[in-house]
Amino acid sequence: MQKIIEYIKEAKSELAHVSWPSRRKAVVSTIIVIVISLATAIYLGIFDTLFTTLIKNFITR
Repeated sequence: MQKIIEYIKEAKSELAHVSWPSRRKAVVSTIIVIVISLATAIYLGIFDTLFTTLIKNFITR
């Protein structure tokens, strides 16, 4: 039990040294990640649909 308490104290001490981003920077970074993820999903979705259609047309011939 003593090791767990020591670990928690050390973790708390280390977290005090972390330079946390401002709220604004965290929000902006989150928005950027969401936008890039959505753009990637749309891009991959378009190509998936295109290739699926091409393969279906190729197979049915």
